[in-house]
Order: sequence, then C-alpha cells, then structure tokens
Amino acid sequence: MEMILFTATYKHLSQILIKIITSIRLQATLPLYVMLTLLLCWNFTNAAPAVAANLSSNLLKQPATEITVNLGNSANELKFEPNHLEFVAGKRYQLRLTNPSQQKHYFTAKDFADGIWTQKVEAGKVEIKGAIHELELKPGAEAEWVFVPLKPGKYGLRCPIAGHTEAGMTGEITISN
Repeated sequence: MEMILFTATYKHLSQILIKIITSIRLQATLPLYVMLTLLLCWNFTNAAPAVAANLSSNLLKQPATEITVNLGNSANELKFEPNHLEFVAGKRYQLRLTNPSQQKHYFTAKDFADGIWTQKVEAGKVEIKGAIHELELKPGAEAEWVFVPLKPGKYGLRCPIAGHTEAGMTGEITISN
C-alpha cells in the first residue's frame, strides 16, 4: 500500500514538473528542467530502498491468511479445488498447494505471479526465493507459497500438462483492491 502511495506521489511530482516546463518557454528553462529532472531522479533512487524496506518489514508483521488448493484429487480428477481464488492487494497470504492424486500437476499462473511480491516458496525442506511462475507438484507433494498481491486484476490458472487444461484443470485468480 505504501509503495502505491509512493508511486502516486512521484507521478504527481512529474505532472507538476511538466506543467512548469510547458508554462514557461523551454529555451529559458532548459537548465531548470535538467536540474529538476536530476533532483527528482535522485530523490526517487534514494527513497525507493527505504520505502521498499519499510514496506516489506510491515508486510512480514502481518499474519498470513492461509488458503489450501488441491491439484487434482484422490479420484485422479483433473481439476483445481477450489478453482477460483480471491485475494486482496496489500494483504499477506500463505497458499498451501497439495497434490493428492497419482499423477504430477502444475500450478501455472505467470501473469498472477508477475503481479505479486513473493516472500518465499517452500517445498519439502527447500525454500526458494525469487520470481516464481510455475510450481510442479509430484504425487503426494505439498508446497507453500507466501506472497502479497500487488496488482489488481483477473488471472488465469492452469495445469499445462498435455490434456490437463483441456480436461478442465483451469481456474481463475482475482486480486481486488
């Protein structure tokens, strides 16, 4: 939430800068334009790490809302249970993925993954950091994905194994404000 306010503040400052430049002749204000642009860039690059650190610190203090999604089921049906997930931007979640079926499945939602901040993904005794777009769960496997949604929208979910998407192993993920 703070990052959104931070971005909005700098959008506002850039709009003011554009109004100043367009209200005065460009030739006379070129040095002023350069100076204001450099000042704005300097403030942004110096403030961004502090805001990001504060944002992540506050997010880590939030209790995570736990949601469980099954990839398939013990009857080997090709579906996500549930197949519609709803999240609120700025809240912390713990998505517990399980595969109770006898075949491997994927939790693939690239656009969704691009619109969240991932704190961690843990599978077995391994913790994974960085950008995650797809998780493969073998039969009986479990994984935990802790994240904070940032970008509101509707995103597709699917298992890209041949025949699984076509058989209905799809879903929708919604991030609201």
